[in-house]
Amino acid sequence: MDLQTIIQELQSYDGKEIKIMEVCGTHTSSIFKHGIRSIISPKIKLISGPGCPVCVTNPAYIDKLIEYAFKKDYCILTFGDMMKVKGSNMSLTNAKAQGANVSVLYSPLMALTFAKENPNTNYIFAAVGFETTTPIYSLMIDEMERNNITNLRLLTSIKKILPAMEYICENEKDIDAFLCPGHVSVVTGSDLFESIVKNYNKPCVIAGFEGEHLLSAIYEIVTQLKNKDSKLKNMYTSVVTQNGNEKALDLINKYFTTYDAYWRGIGYINMSGYGLKEEYQKYDAGSELALIPINEPKGCRCTDVILGRIQPNQCPLFAKVCSPLNAIGPCMVSTEGACGIWYKNGGGNHEN
Repeated sequence: MDLQTIIQELQSYDGKEIKIMEVCGTHTSSIFKHGIRSIISPKIKLISGPGCPVCVTNPAYIDKLIEYAFKKDYCILTFGDMMKVKGSNMSLTNAKAQGANVSVLYSPLMALTFAKENPNTNYIFAAVGFETTTPIYSLMIDEMERNNITNLRLLTSIKKILPAMEYICENEKDIDAFLCPGHVSVVTGSDLFESIVKNYNKPCVIAGFEGEHLLSAIYEIVTQLKNKDSKLKNMYTSVVTQNGNEKALDLINKYFTTYDAYWRGIGYINMSGYGLKEEYQKYDAGSELALIPINEPKGCRCTDVILGRIQPNQCPLFAKVCSPLNAIGPCMVSTEGACGIWYKNGGGNHEN
């Protein structure tokens, strides 16, 4: 079917209201970039999910990073997204302003260069992410093993996306289908999402990030639901295979094991985190398992946003008290956070 016909079909849809969760923050950005909400029927609701790793990281994890950053001869290495997320009292940006040693990286592998060039500094790398970045962290450890790098460790907060989707299926009954994450699927393979279809009877469609990719995927979901059908469909076959990147998966399995991880705003989800295996604990800077959850800021509804209960502009703090310059919750901070994406794109004017 040609794109114009798909657009006409989606514009004219007048059936039962449909809620489609786009799990990936990059999809949320692309939906705004291509004006998808203005093209489709208001009865097709596009809802953000928990696919922002920074947004679901325990505030106590930030506190742990800050604790290290103030230690003599220690330095925190992190991506920029983590800098403004508040722990119990402050963010890494606040800590740096007070003299803490924090450096922003653009690639995890830069951490190896820092460690090699400054052997007297103890580096702690903030290893946050999903399956997409976990193979890179495995490559880091590979290099650390090979070159006997002893002054670099990882503080991990790495999540698996499928257990979170299963949690949503179990606890949030009005999500009708999933627009599955393209980047994660490159690593895991499309078969990862088969259990959602079989166990919860919800369509799962893997899509790319261009406007035509998104519209075609939404049309596929709407068609399945109209036909009372539920299938797994890979519409990103140019980069996503059935079994995924086997070399990347082998790297993950070499160094990491799964555990019951804490998701900010959600709680513990069974076997949803990646932690270093026992034989590689010398590279661990303090397992997330030991971190005690911290209460969320008063009035912040990031939990409801990442579970698809509300749109960001339905939070009473959105664009009033909470903005990128004064972020109350993590969803306003990260480039993959739904609130920050909505704010940047004038999302307060959109209701669906």
